[in-house]
Amino acid sequence: MNTAESTDTTGTAALPRPFDAAFFADPYPVYARLRAAGPVHRIALPDGSPVRLVTREADVRAALADPRLSVNKAHSGSGFKGFALPPALDANLLNLDGADHLRLRRLVSQGFTPRRVAELSGRVQAAADRLAGALAARIAADGSADLVAEFAGPLPLTVIGDLFRVPEADRKPFAADVATMLAPRHPAQAGEAVDRIHRFLLDLVAARRAAPGDDLLSALIAARDEGDRLGEDELVSLAFLILMAGSENTQHLISGGLLTLLGHPGQLDEVRADPALWPGTVEELLRHGHPNQMAIRRFPVEPVTIGGVPVPQGDTVLLCLASAHRDPARYPDPDRFDIHREDKAHLALGQGMHYCLGAALARMEIRIALATLLRRLPGIALAVPAGALRWRPSFRSHALTELPVTVAGRQGPPGRHGR
Repeated sequence: MNTAESTDTTGTAALPRPFDAAFFADPYPVYARLRAAGPVHRIALPDGSPVRLVTREADVRAALADPRLSVNKAHSGSGFKGFALPPALDANLLNLDGADHLRLRRLVSQGFTPRRVAELSGRVQAAADRLAGALAARIAADGSADLVAEFAGPLPLTVIGDLFRVPEADRKPFAADVATMLAPRHPAQAGEAVDRIHRFLLDLVAARRAAPGDDLLSALIAARDEGDRLGEDELVSLAFLILMAGSENTQHLISGGLLTLLGHPGQLDEVRADPALWPGTVEELLRHGHPNQMAIRRFPVEPVTIGGVPVPQGDTVLLCLASAHRDPARYPDPDRFDIHREDKAHLALGQGMHYCLGAALARMEIRIALATLLRRLPGIALAVPAGALRWRPSFRSHALTELPVTVAGRQGPPGRHGR
């Protein structure tokens, strides 16, 4: 890929477009070339929007904590719209800085305290055991099964759905709409998915307001209705963000984490034999293969310099977490997965004000999910060659669309994934 700006037939500067089909399958060689070429690159997104992509770990880490880089789209100099969400979905923590961000964060943090997460561990374990049993039964019957559909997707949906008391029948359609919004097959699909998500959340809030309970959504509604500490759009937007992040990111960390461990059987055996290795393993999985490639976009509120490169006020800045996590200036042999790596510090869950509220919950879910799979299905293996796996066509999220698995040595019908 040529990272330098070129000129098209009209004489207009044409920006490089690094996000192609090869990138979707394996983005890391592209990031390596960009990192080597420079710290900041002016490139085009798939829709043609110009952005500044920051690739090196030290610059990404510093920029995440720089108050001059705002997440508020009001500071965009190019009219950046992103997903063009309606106000009832857009007034969330990913679009707010300063006092408004802290106010909303304090309101919702009650659902993610260490005590609350510890209380949830038993329910997570029970759900993981149930889903692992169903996965094993599907493999026994069909020869293989899709781990994403049968385990990695349903587990976080169960956890976050229970936190909000989302009706069972609504959980999978919501997750499907989020996936469509993030990686539509054609542009119109994204808007249609956003409309369905919007209607669903408005109906969910109305239903819970009529019949409150002891769930997190009821607590947020009470903060809105009794204390007037939360606007109506902020309420719905918070529900959207927590449900989306809680279901979307964790499922890809589980499926991607299993794929990584299957590709490193020696380390898989180590962590299976010694549960004390799980915390470090989870951190290395977050560094090595977190699905989120970029932090939420930023907009300089004044001219800034990143890695020695001037960035004008109002430009759209993407901080590339995936590139930072493979930066050899920070991590020795960064492409190597190593559960014994001494420096496992990473930026996968954010930094500073925008550190992930659900970080402890996500870590716990990943650990329980993977440990349960390895215990309940000791011979779990890929049902197809690794090169045949399909990845989401998105520059934002390097995520498997499915993960066909079987049990090593199993004899039986190939099933729909046994190709």
